[in-house]
Amino acid sequence: MLTIGVTGGIGSGKSTVTKFLDELGAPIIDADKVGHGIYAPDGPAYGDVIAAFGPGILASDGTIDRKKLGPIVFADANALKWLNSIVHPKMFARMREMIEQLRAGGERNPIVVEAAILIEANWQALFDEIWLVMASKERVVERIARDRGLKPEQTEARIRAQLPDAERKKHSSIVISNNGTIDELREKIAHLWRAALVRNS
Repeated sequence: MLTIGVTGGIGSGKSTVTKFLDELGAPIIDADKVGHGIYAPDGPAYGDVIAAFGPGILASDGTIDRKKLGPIVFADANALKWLNSIVHPKMFARMREMIEQLRAGGERNPIVVEAAILIEANWQALFDEIWLVMASKERVVERIARDRGLKPEQTEARIRAQLPDAERKKHSSIVISNNGTIDELREKIAHLWRAALVRNS
């Protein structure tokens, strides 16, 4: 039975792809939400992150305050690497556990995990297939301006800071080009899902 990782850069449309897969009956795991749980006071990374970065990163309610942690790790590449080395393996373990629980509960469909940093975090071993969603820079800039109100130069800086699509492609089984309309994308995903169900059986 298949486990599919959906990844892609900012504004590529990976969340839309995941939404369509959800509508088609795929169980969805959102790596971002898993990450939030990992940082929670009862989560597996909570103690290690405080030990690494000190109690100064805590909010008044005892939770890790990402607004305090963010400036520390984004100003220092080594600090970010250190944080990732704590958090990414724990996220991997948690997602693997969630997949196993779904299978144990009788889930037969391909399971889909949406993860922007799938390749950067070295999570490839979790997946049978990796679907990469790509869009041209022009389309990404346009979408991010419309959806998040960012200026083109802000979006371009984010694109430069992330893993290039050429690198993501090396690890991907399927590349989904998303430069057209939402209906074209929906049709593409329906076709890919039908084919995935065949491979899955």
